[in-house]
Amino acid sequence: MSTREAVLAALKTVTDPVSGQDVVASGMMRGLNVEGGTVRFVLEIDPSRADMMEPVRAEAEARVRALDGVEKVSAMLTAHSAKAPPDLKPARKAEPQGPQPVPGVDRILAVASGKGGVGKSTLSANLACALAAEGRRVGLLDADVYGPSQPRMLGVSGRPASPDGKTILPMRNHGVTMMSIGLMTNEDQAVVWRGPMLMGALQQMMTQVQWGALDVLIVDLPPGTGDVQMTLTQKFAVDGAIVVSTPQDVALLDARKGIDMFNQMKTPIFGLIENMSTHICSNCGHEEHLFGHGGVAKEAARLGVPLLAEIPLHLDIRVAADGGAPIVVSKPESAQAQAFRALARGLIERGQA
Repeated sequence: MSTREAVLAALKTVTDPVSGQDVVASGMMRGLNVEGGTVRFVLEIDPSRADMMEPVRAEAEARVRALDGVEKVSAMLTAHSAKAPPDLKPARKAEPQGPQPVPGVDRILAVASGKGGVGKSTLSANLACALAAEGRRVGLLDADVYGPSQPRMLGVSGRPASPDGKTILPMRNHGVTMMSIGLMTNEDQAVVWRGPMLMGALQQMMTQVQWGALDVLIVDLPPGTGDVQMTLTQKFAVDGAIVVSTPQDVALLDARKGIDMFNQMKTPIFGLIENMSTHICSNCGHEEHLFGHGGVAKEAARLGVPLLAEIPLHLDIRVAADGGAPIVVSKPESAQAQAFRALARGLIERGQA
Protein backbone atom coordinates (compact mmCIF):
# COMPACT_ATOMS: atom_id res chain seq x y z
CA MET A 1 0.00 0.00 0.00
CA SER A 2 1.40 3.42 -0.92
CA THR A 3 1.77 6.12 1.72
CA ARG A 4 -1.13 8.02 0.19
CA GLU A 5 -3.42 4.99 0.28
CA ALA A 6 -2.35 4.29 3.86
CA VAL A 7 -3.18 7.87 4.87
CA LEU A 8 -6.64 7.64 3.32
CA ALA A 9 -7.21 4.28 5.02
CA ALA A 10 -6.22 5.79 8.38
CA LEU A 11 -8.51 8.79 7.92
CA LYS A 12 -11.40 6.47 7.11
CA THR A 13 -11.17 5.18 10.69
CA VAL A 14 -11.93 8.66 12.09
CA THR A 15 -15.66 9.40 12.47
CA ASP A 16 -17.47 12.70 12.05
CA PRO A 17 -19.73 12.82 15.17
CA VAL A 18 -22.50 14.70 13.36
CA SER A 19 -22.90 12.75 10.11
CA GLY A 20 -21.74 9.43 11.55
CA GLN A 21 -19.57 8.91 8.46
CA ASP A 22 -15.80 8.83 8.36
CA VAL A 23 -14.09 12.12 7.55
CA VAL A 24 -13.27 11.01 3.99
CA ALA A 25 -16.76 9.77 3.08
CA SER A 26 -18.39 12.85 4.64
CA GLY A 27 -16.43 15.14 2.31
CA MET A 28 -14.78 17.04 5.17
CA MET A 29 -11.25 16.11 4.17
CA ARG A 30 -9.72 18.57 1.70
CA GLY A 31 -6.38 19.08 0.02
CA LEU A 32 -4.57 15.89 0.99
CA ASN A 33 -0.90 16.34 0.14
CA VAL A 34 1.74 13.66 0.65
CA GLU A 35 5.35 14.63 -0.03
CA GLY A 36 7.96 12.21 1.26
CA GLY A 37 7.30 11.75 4.97
CA THR A 38 5.21 14.92 5.27
CA VAL A 39 1.42 14.76 5.18
CA ARG A 40 -0.89 17.77 5.08
CA PHE A 41 -4.67 17.93 4.95
CA VAL A 42 -7.58 20.13 5.95
CA LEU A 43 -10.90 19.30 7.60
CA GLU A 44 -13.56 21.72 6.43
CA ILE A 45 -16.27 22.23 9.05
CA ASP A 46 -19.26 24.32 10.01
CA PRO A 47 -17.91 27.30 12.05
CA SER A 48 -20.38 26.54 14.85
CA ARG A 49 -18.83 23.07 15.32
CA ALA A 50 -15.24 24.20 15.88
CA ASP A 51 -15.06 23.08 19.54
CA MET A 52 -16.69 19.74 18.76
CA MET A 53 -14.36 19.04 15.83
CA GLU A 54 -11.04 19.80 17.49
CA PRO A 55 -10.86 16.28 19.04
CA VAL A 56 -11.65 14.84 15.60
CA ARG A 57 -8.79 16.83 14.08
CA ALA A 58 -6.43 15.67 16.84
CA GLU A 59 -7.48 12.03 16.36
CA ALA A 60 -7.02 12.23 12.57
CA GLU A 61 -3.57 13.75 13.03
CA ALA A 62 -2.58 11.07 15.52
CA ARG A 63 -3.80 8.21 13.31
CA VAL A 64 -1.78 9.48 10.36
CA ARG A 65 1.32 10.21 12.45
CA ALA A 66 1.31 6.60 13.62
CA LEU A 67 1.78 5.29 10.08
CA ASP A 68 5.12 3.90 8.96
CA GLY A 69 7.07 6.37 6.88
CA VAL A 70 5.18 9.44 8.13
CA GLU A 71 7.48 11.93 9.84
CA LYS A 72 5.39 15.08 10.01
CA VAL A 73 1.63 15.72 9.92
CA SER A 74 -0.18 19.02 9.53
CA ALA A 75 -3.95 18.79 10.04
CA MET A 76 -5.99 21.99 10.16
CA LEU A 77 -9.62 22.92 10.61
CA THR A 78 -11.15 25.45 8.23
CA ALA A 79 -14.56 27.01 8.56
CA HIS A 80 -15.56 28.38 5.19
CA SER A 81 -18.91 29.94 4.53
CA ALA A 82 -19.15 27.96 1.29
CA LYS A 83 -18.31 24.28 1.18
CA ALA A 84 -17.49 24.23 -2.50
CA PRO A 85 -15.61 26.46 -4.89
CA PRO A 86 -17.69 28.83 -6.98
CA ASP A 87 -19.78 27.21 -9.70
CA LEU A 88 -17.93 27.18 -12.97
CA LYS A 89 -20.57 28.92 -15.03
CA PRO A 90 -20.11 31.53 -17.71
CA ALA A 91 -20.57 35.17 -16.89
CA ARG A 92 -23.75 36.67 -18.28
CA LYS A 93 -21.87 39.27 -20.26
CA ALA A 94 -18.22 39.02 -21.25
CA GLU A 95 -16.47 42.29 -21.95
CA PRO A 96 -14.30 42.10 -25.09
CA GLN A 97 -10.59 42.53 -24.36
CA GLY A 98 -7.23 41.48 -25.70
CA PRO A 99 -5.02 38.74 -24.27
CA GLN A 100 -4.24 39.43 -20.61
CA PRO A 101 -1.49 38.12 -18.30
CA VAL A 102 -2.36 36.10 -15.22
CA PRO A 103 -1.21 37.97 -12.07
CA GLY A 104 1.90 36.42 -10.57
CA VAL A 105 2.55 34.13 -13.56
CA ASP A 106 5.67 34.94 -15.60
CA ARG A 107 4.96 32.63 -18.55
CA ILE A 108 2.03 30.62 -19.90
CA LEU A 109 2.93 27.51 -21.88
CA ALA A 110 0.22 25.59 -23.75
CA VAL A 111 0.67 21.85 -24.39
CA ALA A 112 -1.58 20.71 -27.24
CA SER A 113 -2.25 17.87 -29.65
CA GLY A 114 -4.32 17.54 -32.77
CA LYS A 115 -5.88 14.28 -31.62
CA GLY A 116 -6.39 12.32 -28.43
CA GLY A 117 -4.32 9.37 -27.30
CA VAL A 118 -0.88 10.72 -28.18
CA GLY A 119 0.21 11.12 -24.54
CA LYS A 120 -0.18 14.88 -24.20
CA SER A 121 -1.38 14.79 -20.58
CA THR A 122 1.31 12.32 -19.52
CA LEU A 123 3.89 14.59 -21.11
CA SER A 124 2.40 17.66 -19.39
CA ALA A 125 2.57 16.02 -15.97
CA ASN A 126 6.15 14.83 -16.44
CA LEU A 127 7.25 18.17 -17.90
CA ALA A 128 5.74 20.02 -14.92
CA CYS A 129 7.56 17.74 -12.46
CA ALA A 130 10.78 18.00 -14.47
CA LEU A 131 10.66 21.79 -14.43
CA ALA A 132 10.00 21.72 -10.67
CA ALA A 133 12.99 19.41 -10.23
CA GLU A 134 15.07 21.99 -12.12
CA GLY A 135 14.08 24.59 -9.53
CA ARG A 136 11.27 26.35 -11.40
CA ARG A 137 8.03 27.44 -9.71
CA VAL A 138 5.51 25.50 -11.78
CA GLY A 139 1.73 25.48 -12.10
CA LEU A 140 -0.30 22.97 -14.11
CA LEU A 141 -3.83 23.72 -15.28
CA ASP A 142 -5.72 20.67 -16.52
CA ALA A 143 -7.91 22.33 -19.15
CA ASP A 144 -8.92 19.01 -20.74
CA VAL A 145 -12.44 19.47 -19.41
CA TYR A 146 -14.00 16.35 -20.91
CA GLY A 147 -11.13 14.04 -19.92
CA PRO A 148 -9.30 15.50 -16.90
CA SER A 149 -6.49 13.14 -15.91
CA GLN A 150 -4.00 15.29 -14.00
CA PRO A 151 -5.45 14.58 -10.53
CA ARG A 152 -4.74 10.89 -11.03
CA MET A 153 -1.33 11.45 -12.61
CA LEU A 154 -0.14 13.85 -9.91
CA GLY A 155 -1.68 11.86 -7.06
CA VAL A 156 -4.03 14.62 -5.92
CA SER A 157 -7.51 14.13 -4.48
CA GLY A 158 -10.06 16.11 -2.49
CA ARG A 159 -12.07 19.17 -3.39
CA PRO A 160 -10.34 22.56 -3.63
CA ALA A 161 -11.37 25.01 -0.94
CA SER A 162 -12.70 28.52 -1.45
CA PRO A 163 -12.25 30.80 1.57
CA ASP A 164 -14.46 33.57 0.21
CA GLY A 165 -16.66 31.81 -2.38
CA LYS A 166 -14.66 33.42 -5.20
CA THR A 167 -10.99 32.54 -4.86
CA ILE A 168 -10.10 28.87 -5.45
CA LEU A 169 -7.15 27.36 -3.59
CA PRO A 170 -5.24 24.97 -5.86
CA MET A 171 -3.72 21.64 -4.87
CA ARG A 172 0.01 20.91 -4.74
CA ASN A 173 2.07 17.75 -5.11
CA HIS A 174 5.54 16.82 -6.37
CA GLY A 175 6.46 20.52 -6.31
CA VAL A 176 3.69 21.41 -8.78
CA THR A 177 0.70 23.66 -8.07
CA MET A 178 -2.26 22.09 -9.86
CA MET A 179 -5.89 22.80 -10.68
CA SER A 180 -8.30 20.61 -12.64
CA ILE A 181 -12.01 20.46 -13.34
CA GLY A 182 -11.61 16.82 -12.31
CA LEU A 183 -11.23 18.00 -8.69
CA MET A 184 -14.67 19.60 -8.80
CA THR A 185 -16.59 16.60 -10.14
CA ASN A 186 -16.87 12.96 -9.17
CA GLU A 187 -14.32 10.74 -10.91
CA ASP A 188 -17.02 8.92 -12.92
CA GLN A 189 -19.16 11.99 -13.60
CA ALA A 190 -19.32 13.25 -17.19
CA VAL A 191 -18.96 16.98 -17.83
CA VAL A 192 -21.85 17.77 -20.18
CA TRP A 193 -21.17 21.38 -21.13
CA ARG A 194 -21.60 23.46 -24.25
CA GLY A 195 -19.08 26.00 -25.50
CA PRO A 196 -20.04 29.00 -23.32
CA MET A 197 -19.74 26.93 -20.13
CA LEU A 198 -16.35 25.60 -21.22
CA MET A 199 -15.09 29.11 -21.90
CA GLY A 200 -16.43 30.38 -18.57
CA ALA A 201 -14.82 27.49 -16.69
CA LEU A 202 -11.44 28.09 -18.30
CA GLN A 203 -11.51 31.81 -17.54
CA GLN A 204 -12.41 31.17 -13.90
CA MET A 205 -9.68 28.57 -13.46
CA MET A 206 -7.14 30.96 -14.97
CA THR A 207 -8.14 34.06 -13.03
CA GLN A 208 -9.82 32.91 -9.80
CA VAL A 209 -7.35 30.21 -8.80
CA GLN A 210 -4.77 31.52 -6.32
CA TRP A 211 -1.76 30.46 -8.36
CA GLY A 212 0.74 32.50 -6.38
CA ALA A 213 4.10 33.43 -7.92
CA LEU A 214 4.96 31.07 -10.78
CA ASP A 215 7.78 30.99 -13.29
CA VAL A 216 5.57 29.05 -15.70
CA LEU A 217 1.96 27.88 -15.88
CA ILE A 218 1.54 24.83 -18.11
CA VAL A 219 -1.93 24.51 -19.62
CA ASP A 220 -2.79 20.92 -20.61
CA LEU A 221 -5.28 21.52 -23.41
CA PRO A 222 -7.89 19.10 -24.73
CA PRO A 223 -7.18 17.56 -28.13
CA GLY A 224 -8.36 19.38 -31.22
CA THR A 225 -8.97 23.02 -32.09
CA GLY A 226 -12.11 23.95 -30.18
CA ASP A 227 -13.51 26.50 -27.76
CA VAL A 228 -10.98 25.93 -24.97
CA GLN A 229 -7.98 26.50 -27.25
CA MET A 230 -9.50 29.62 -28.79
CA THR A 231 -10.50 31.08 -25.43
CA LEU A 232 -7.05 30.52 -23.96
CA THR A 233 -5.21 32.19 -26.82
CA GLN A 234 -7.71 35.04 -27.23
CA LYS A 235 -8.14 35.92 -23.54
CA PHE A 236 -4.70 35.22 -22.07
CA ALA A 237 -1.14 36.13 -23.01
CA VAL A 238 0.15 32.69 -23.98
CA ASP A 239 3.91 32.85 -24.49
CA GLY A 240 4.06 29.75 -26.66
CA ALA A 241 2.74 26.31 -27.45
CA ILE A 242 4.21 22.82 -27.63
CA VAL A 243 2.48 20.39 -29.97
CA VAL A 244 2.68 16.67 -29.15
CA SER A 245 2.24 13.96 -31.79
CA THR A 246 3.08 10.35 -32.39
CA PRO A 247 5.06 9.64 -35.59
CA GLN A 248 2.32 8.07 -37.71
CA ASP A 249 0.71 9.99 -40.54
CA VAL A 250 -2.80 10.03 -39.03
CA ALA A 251 -1.57 11.80 -35.89
CA LEU A 252 0.51 14.24 -37.91
CA LEU A 253 -2.49 15.20 -40.06
CA ASP A 254 -4.30 16.35 -36.94
CA ALA A 255 -1.18 17.92 -35.42
CA ARG A 256 -0.86 20.16 -38.48
CA LYS A 257 -4.37 21.48 -37.82
CA GLY A 258 -3.43 22.31 -34.25
CA ILE A 259 -0.32 24.11 -35.45
CA ASP A 260 -2.36 26.07 -37.98
CA MET A 261 -4.80 27.12 -35.24
CA PHE A 262 -1.97 28.54 -33.12
CA ASN A 263 -0.63 30.35 -36.18
CA GLN A 264 -4.05 31.90 -36.77
CA MET A 265 -4.19 32.95 -33.09
CA LYS A 266 -0.66 34.38 -33.47
CA THR A 267 0.64 32.15 -30.69
CA PRO A 268 4.32 31.17 -31.16
CA ILE A 269 5.08 27.46 -31.60
CA PHE A 270 8.02 26.63 -29.33
CA GLY A 271 8.41 23.25 -30.98
CA LEU A 272 7.11 19.74 -31.56
CA ILE A 273 7.54 16.59 -29.49
CA GLU A 274 7.51 13.08 -30.92
CA ASN A 275 5.93 10.89 -28.26
CA MET A 276 6.01 7.07 -28.30
CA SER A 277 8.97 7.52 -30.61
CA THR A 278 10.58 4.13 -30.04
CA HIS A 279 10.07 0.99 -27.98
CA ILE A 280 12.84 -1.17 -26.55
CA CYS A 281 11.81 -4.67 -25.53
CA SER A 282 12.39 -5.18 -21.80
CA ASN A 283 13.23 -8.87 -22.41
CA CYS A 284 15.62 -8.84 -25.35
CA GLY A 285 16.55 -5.18 -25.83
CA HIS A 286 15.33 -5.10 -29.45
CA GLU A 287 14.31 -1.60 -30.57
CA GLU A 288 11.12 -1.16 -32.58
CA HIS A 289 9.39 1.91 -33.99
CA LEU A 290 5.82 0.79 -33.49
CA PHE A 291 4.29 4.01 -34.85
CA GLY A 292 7.00 4.77 -37.37
CA HIS A 293 9.86 7.14 -36.69
CA GLY A 294 11.02 10.57 -37.75
CA GLY A 295 7.67 11.87 -38.96
CA VAL A 296 7.51 14.60 -36.34
CA ALA A 297 11.12 15.61 -37.00
CA LYS A 298 10.34 16.05 -40.70
CA GLU A 299 7.25 18.10 -39.86
CA ALA A 300 9.24 20.30 -37.50
CA ALA A 301 11.86 20.88 -40.19
CA ARG A 302 9.13 21.73 -42.71
CA LEU A 303 7.66 24.29 -40.31
CA GLY A 304 11.03 25.67 -39.25
CA VAL A 305 10.48 24.94 -35.56
CA PRO A 306 12.59 22.77 -33.22
CA LEU A 307 12.00 19.12 -32.49
CA LEU A 308 12.10 19.47 -28.71
CA ALA A 309 12.24 15.80 -27.72
CA GLU A 310 11.69 12.21 -28.76
CA ILE A 311 10.01 10.43 -25.84
CA PRO A 312 10.10 6.62 -25.86
CA LEU A 313 7.13 4.33 -25.46
CA HIS A 314 7.79 2.54 -22.16
CA LEU A 315 5.64 0.66 -19.68
CA ASP A 316 7.20 2.45 -16.70
CA ILE A 317 5.95 5.83 -17.94
CA ARG A 318 2.37 4.56 -18.02
CA VAL A 319 2.58 2.72 -14.69
CA ALA A 320 4.08 5.75 -12.95
CA ALA A 321 1.37 8.08 -14.27
CA ASP A 322 -1.41 5.72 -13.22
CA GLY A 323 0.16 5.50 -9.77
CA GLY A 324 0.08 9.24 -9.10
CA ALA A 325 3.85 9.83 -9.27
CA PRO A 326 5.13 10.62 -12.80
CA ILE A 327 8.31 8.80 -13.78
CA VAL A 328 10.34 11.98 -13.29
CA VAL A 329 9.44 11.64 -9.60
CA SER A 330 9.19 7.87 -9.14
CA LYS A 331 12.28 6.83 -11.16
CA PRO A 332 14.32 10.03 -11.57
CA GLU A 333 17.49 8.24 -12.73
CA SER A 334 15.80 6.25 -15.49
CA ALA A 335 16.45 7.00 -19.14
CA GLN A 336 12.76 7.84 -19.56
CA ALA A 337 12.86 10.41 -16.76
CA GLN A 338 16.05 11.91 -18.14
CA ALA A 339 14.32 12.51 -21.49
CA PHE A 340 11.81 14.75 -19.72
CA ARG A 341 14.54 16.44 -17.67
CA ALA A 342 16.45 17.24 -20.87
CA LEU A 343 13.27 18.70 -22.37
CA ALA A 344 12.78 20.87 -19.28
CA ARG A 345 16.39 22.09 -19.31
CA GLY A 346 16.14 23.01 -22.98
CA LEU A 347 13.01 25.10 -22.39
CA ILE A 348 14.68 26.86 -19.45
CA GLU A 349 17.84 27.61 -21.43
CA ARG A 350 15.78 29.21 -24.20
CA GLY A 351 13.81 31.31 -21.69
CA GLN A 352 10.56 29.51 -22.52
CA ALA A 353 9.84 28.01 -19.08
